[in-house]
Amino acid sequence: MQFDMRTLPLQARYKIINSTVTPRPIAWVTTLSDNGAVNAAPYSFFNAVGDEPPLLVLGLLKDPISGGLKDTATNIMRSGEFVVNLVSEADAERMNQCSVNAPRGISECDYAGLDMAPSSAVAPPRIASSPVSFECVKHTALDIGRQNVVLGEILVAHIADAYISDPEKLYLDTPAMKLIGRTHGSGWYARTSDQFKMERPQYDPTRLKR
Repeated sequence: MQFDMRTLPLQARYKIINSTVTPRPIAWVTTLSDNGAVNAAPYSFFNAVGDEPPLLVLGLLKDPISGGLKDTATNIMRSGEFVVNLVSEADAERMNQCSVNAPRGISECDYAGLDMAPSSAVAPPRIASSPVSFECVKHTALDIGRQNVVLGEILVAHIADAYISDPEKLYLDTPAMKLIGRTHGSGWYARTSDQFKMERPQYDPTRLKR
């Protein structure tokens, strides 16, 4: 079937994107409110987009009822600082608890029982149990329709020592991190423990003659 995304209602567009662009990594974003409360919220409209400067992108959907910014977007727009924490299988349930519709001013970190660790370049703390955390500052923010698109420049990367195979060569044991991603619908996630490898091929001009 063919779907004209220009004419479909919002919910239909969301279903198509959410069910096809998978698996998506999860950004477990920590920010600080204006009164110093730590906010933690998971977002799967997220990815890395460059290395000079090192950039991440977040798609922060607005509140479906009010149309206004949610806590994470509000805090990023105000302070320009945030931390993206990646999510392991061991943290899946705590991450899920942070997706609750908590009242403003309630810290999801307290609600989910998270241990926090101080950041070194930004004010928001990082999630101590996360295998990888990126301290970021807002590079660019775009208010587009139902979402704010935020490009974040990574200032500092934290990687747990257990996942560094060779510090000199920066060899990381990524499979051991057991990161999870979002998949096709409400509540569905993917493990990264089932992987396969393909070497990048060299160009073969004879393939064009077959």
